[in-house]
Amino acid sequence: MYKYTIVTDPETAAGFRLAGVDVIEISGPEEAKKMIPPLLNADDTGIIGISEDFMSVLDPELMARIEKTYRPVIIPIPSRLKRVISESYIERLLRRAIGYNIVVRR
Repeated sequence: MYKYTIVTDPETAAGFRLAGVDVIEISGPEEAKKMIPPLLNADDTGIIGISEDFMSVLDPELMARIEKTYRPVIIPIPSRLKRVISESYIERLLRRAIGYNIVVRR
């Protein structure tokens, strides 16, 4: 069975821990750049949730690798302060998973 891991800041980590999810607390974007590649290679991880703030600073090469991989699936967690990641990443993720392009309108 695969694990669900969250990579987020210390302020939101407690809520995810209460839900029973494995949480990795990091203090800033530079730490995220170091933490994500080992998680992509972990055999027991199925889903990784990453704060949008941290995902927005990842290198283009790492983002390309994330978009090409099927496991683990990387899911951006919306930021409380602002919206950083465009809808296009989520649309591509859905299209790859189900084979159709779904447009989400608010």
